[in-house]
Amino acid sequence: MEGNCIVPVEALLSKRVQEMVLNGEEPPPPYVCRDDDIMSSASSCPLPIIDFGILSSPTKQKQELQKLKSALSSWGCFQAINHGTPNSLLDKVRQVAREFFEQPMEQKKIISKGVEEFEGYGADPVPEQGQSLDWSDRLFLEVYPQERRKPDLWPQNPSSFRDVLEEYTVKMREATNLISRAIAKSLDLEEKCFLNQFGEQALLQARFNHYSSCARPDLVLGLKPHADGSGYTIILQDDVEGLQVHHDGKWFTVPTISHALLILMGDQMEIMTNGIFKSPVHRVLANSERERISVAMFYTPQPNKEIGPEQGLVNEERPKLFKKVKDYADTHFEYYQRGTRAIHIAKV
Repeated sequence: MEGNCIVPVEALLSKRVQEMVLNGEEPPPPYVCRDDDIMSSASSCPLPIIDFGILSSPTKQKQELQKLKSALSSWGCFQAINHGTPNSLLDKVRQVAREFFEQPMEQKKIISKGVEEFEGYGADPVPEQGQSLDWSDRLFLEVYPQERRKPDLWPQNPSSFRDVLEEYTVKMREATNLISRAIAKSLDLEEKCFLNQFGEQALLQARFNHYSSCARPDLVLGLKPHADGSGYTIILQDDVEGLQVHHDGKWFTVPTISHALLILMGDQMEIMTNGIFKSPVHRVLANSERERISVAMFYTPQPNKEIGPEQGLVNEERPKLFKKVKDYADTHFEYYQRGTRAIHIAKV
């Protein structure tokens, strides 16, 4: 994404996107993207829906596992239903997210982050010169392992926020166990192989996203095009469309399904599957009329843990495409700040 205006960091952080919208301001230059493709027509995405209820059935799972493999080989993502997280909890997660962002700015700024810090309320660390800013605000929190949490950054308002996020973290840990095993089985691998690569202390990080409406959605992006540096990401959407994935040279809009979870492969799963499963480039469009909330949970190998292609996926027909790497997510973010991908650094 190209921007042509260099503005001091202090000026960029003096006002959040929500404030600008409340004041009726048009997007200032640092948010304006030089991308003629922003408002190009996008087809609704025929993204496969995987039923985890069927995956647990010994008699019916084979076909569903084949569907899962096909989805991740082609799209790099799928919508999961019957995934074990109660609908009532998903509703609560969306509700506390909405209530947090609806608070007065002074309340949110109690847990605001510094310019270069990642955790807390605000925006991502300011990107390198020439990169546009995202038309969004977010709250980023480390949620697992517990000792990595910074309790002073967990909102006290709404009062139920902490309990809801704690409960959601427990369910997301269960979900990563289910998803990782299903992915392994779809590739005819030992079902704990990816869990072993992620490690006992694999990270879970929550990102609560608020995409304000924008009078000029043709000028901005809620989130610029990128692939994730995680192993994979579990995304809870609300009922407003905006997330798009890039596939076969086109952008496709991901449909909203009330209580589905979108499972999206990150670069580290592309590495672990020796390139069989793809880490898709995706972005979020701004909406001229409605704001949008989403909650992303990033599942990433434990720090300092070496990961690489599973041996069962390397053979004469498909030689090893990636070398072993560790702490890839850190390198990924450096490239993300420049508007580029990092996965080439792991290629053989």
